Amino acid sequence: MRDFTGSVHRPGDAGYDEARRAWNRAVDPRPALVAEALTPQDVRCAVLEARTKEMPLTVQATGHGTLADVPGALLLRTGDLDHVFVDPFRREVSVGAGAVWSDVIAAAAPYGLAPLSGTPWIGVSGYTLGGGAGYLSRKYGLAADSLLGATIVTADGELVEARDELLWALKGGSGNFGVVTELTLRLFPAERVVAGRSFHPGERAQEVLAAFEELEQPDELNAAVLLMPGMVGLRVLAVEGGERALAPLLKAAGDPLRGGFAEMSFQEAGDVLGPRHDPAPVAHGFELFHRLPPLEGVFGEVRRWGGAMAHGEGPAGHRDVPFSVISSEPVDLPGRTGGAFLNFLVDTSRTADAYTRADYERLVELKKLHDPDNLFRPSHLIGS
Repeated sequence: MRDFTGSVHRPGDAGYDEARRAWNRAVDPRPALVAEALTPQDVRCAVLEARTKEMPLTVQATGHGTLADVPGALLLRTGDLDHVFVDPFRREVSVGAGAVWSDVIAAAAPYGLAPLSGTPWIGVSGYTLGGGAGYLSRKYGLAADSLLGATIVTADGELVEARDELLWALKGGSGNFGVVTELTLRLFPAERVVAGRSFHPGERAQEVLAAFEELEQPDELNAAVLLMPGMVGLRVLAVEGGERALAPLLKAAGDPLRGGFAEMSFQEAGDVLGPRHDPAPVAHGFELFHRLPPLEGVFGEVRRWGGAMAHGEGPAGHRDVPFSVISSEPVDLPGRTGGAFLNFLVDTSRTADAYTRADYERLVELKKLHDPDNLFRPSHLIGS
């Protein structure tokens, strides 16, 4: 590709197989070309190459969000665009499209600040563009709500600052509208937190779920129930004394078999709550509920939404629904709302379910405006 400074791999090249792989091993993408960008201008070159040759364009930073193969695609890797710059006075961070959350957390920690991150080893851009429900989200909102600005390459190959409707679309609309090269995100005070995981006898699971459903969970508390063979677990991150509301849940769970909660830095909490996993197939289920369904024999995670997540202005999520169940495999549960959340949605035929009808219709119109030829092909394709 003319003027492209990064590596380029074609089928049969020595580096092709490694470059094409996604973190999600359930997908085996085989693009026609893999281009590894080193600069925003490389991104622009790749977009123009795909446009000129009428190739669909897919993007990976870490590959966690790759859910489908796109035949004949140009796969653009952005992992080397990984710069992080913190402005502690404005409480903002500028982040390259290839950065992972651990980079941002480490850069913000010396100032007592933190991003609205999830698991530290996943990519910032895909997580944020998909909505981003993280450990501080009940207190401060979704990661997408913290998005202040973005630099993107458009379908015409122009490097621009996203504004107005385009910026709104990026707050949960995934990579449908351009290739992000840099994000500007708001940071939040979170120098010390109470966090940890505890594991209890499995026979207490139904009592724990009943207590969790009735728990008056303040915005300062983010608690989840973990359902495992023979055990039930609690995953907790609390700020500003939010851990005090845990008493009914801890009473229902009884004495732990192992684990517990302690005060620590937000950076330490990320390692405790989200240990690193090797690449693996992803095939879980995700559903939203107004009331928890019967969950006997279901393994996975139950979350409480709401708090500040209910008040954002972007298209991400169904903000009025209080509970989600992430199951280890898709399961038909009664009472589900039919809604979804993009970051957790594996079924690409259900993309529209991640939005309200009005927001999805607005996204479809913006997709037609900014990418009329459907150049950008994220796994969750708007308007497909």
